[in-house]
Amino acid sequence: MAVDRRFQRQRDHLIELIRSKGIEDERILAAIRAVPRHAFVDGALQTRAYEDEALPIGLGQTISQPFTVAYQSLLLDPRPGERILEIGTGSGYQAAVLCELGAEVYSIERLRPLFERTRHLLRELEYRLSCRLGDGTLGWEEVAPFDGIIVTAGAGTIPEALKLQLREPTEDRPGGRLIIPVGGSHAQTMNRLVRTGPDSWERERMDGFRFVPLLTGVR
Repeated sequence: MAVDRRFQRQRDHLIELIRSKGIEDERILAAIRAVPRHAFVDGALQTRAYEDEALPIGLGQTISQPFTVAYQSLLLDPRPGERILEIGTGSGYQAAVLCELGAEVYSIERLRPLFERTRHLLRELEYRLSCRLGDGTLGWEEVAPFDGIIVTAGAGTIPEALKLQLREPTEDRPGGRLIIPVGGSHAQTMNRLVRTGPDSWERERMDGFRFVPLLTGVR
């Protein structure tokens, strides 16, 4: 999609701030720069859209801090054409970044009002992805396996269904990877799982973050 030139100075400043925090992958930075974050926040908050902070989007949810989106995207490292599942569509901002990175994006949201609003917005902004109303902890078995899964809410434990929906490794390609914050309600540790076989995964624990909780069911 065409780059919206409004807020360009704020966008450039945000990119330099994210870079200063250690995100130096130019693909990730270019994707963050290309997404009009002001379109994903309430009109009253648009002047704050390019600050590096989470902002409320209603229904007790937030649009993630840009650094967090960049950090998770870097760990996921989606390549053009890869099939990526996002758990927690939320505002649609992370999904838009994944689309800018060339991924084939599937996204699940459990809150119906947010799902309807965000699906319409993404369509309006000409981002092409598949959105679904559902319980993200169950994944999307009908279109699995996935090259990558990214979870944008804090989980108490890693859902087994998501692990099993990662693509198994082949002779020339490593298995699918799962990026998920795991921990209590006040803080989580970012985890990266890579599938290493039919019943095996390699797990790395990264930095600490704070996300809204990953909940089951549809509302």
